Amino acid sequence: MSETLNGKVAVITGGAKNLGGLTSINLAKAGADVLIHYHGDNAKVEAETTAKTIRELGRKVSIFQGDLSKPEVVTAMFEQAKKELGGVDIAVNNVGMVLRKPIVETTEKEYDTMFNVNTKSAYFFIKEAGKQLNDNGKIISIVTSLLGAFTDGYSTYAGAKASVEHFTRAAAKEFGVRGISVTSIAPGPMDTPFFYAQETPERVAYHKSNGIGNQLTQIEDIVPIVKFLATEGWWITGQTIFANGGYTTR
Repeated sequence: MSETLNGKVAVITGGAKNLGGLTSINLAKAGADVLIHYHGDNAKVEAETTAKTIRELGRKVSIFQGDLSKPEVVTAMFEQAKKELGGVDIAVNNVGMVLRKPIVETTEKEYDTMFNVNTKSAYFFIKEAGKQLNDNGKIISIVTSLLGAFTDGYSTYAGAKASVEHFTRAAAKEFGVRGISVTSIAPGPMDTPFFYAQETPERVAYHKSNGIGNQLTQIEDIVPIVKFLATEGWWITGQTIFANGGYTTR
């Protein structure tokens, strides 16, 4: 087993299942102790299952539930990680919520929810990570390849995630004096339940046709990039990496 992260501590939001769960497990395989965050009660079982896997790898793990659109909850999460696992070295912002809906049909409540989940939580996550991370730490946010797309339906999702790219650039400049790198990864449409809930079979086929091998982005395609940015890729900072099999670029 690789020990490239031996002695390091990672905080992973949305770290119970899908991309977040695989990220949690793979950073643990690389030697990190991990705090797994999850939001709703429906993810509790997955969080506990992922935590069990990490313990079986011989790593320490902490589980934290909370709504990260509340800044005090973000602070409490980092404080728990430091108390139970030690100083934090890697912060992965994996929280996200997808909505595909025309602008003229979008309600104020939907707008507020999308920006709370995708933008506000990301801002205060990056802020708290900048305060709490050890020197030479890594902050990695998951955004979306829709930032480079010209399409309909995703105004609130892409719009909310676009802000995170600007947060990333500013934080990279502000935190760089402490050796902290700050990056974003923009996956293409991912083969997860979040994607299928928003699309028709015809649109799924179209999205597949735009990627290498006529397939969607797999979570297994993204996790190695997270690990790279947390280790040898530390010199990359302030950047958004489009990882989508040729789906789109800019």
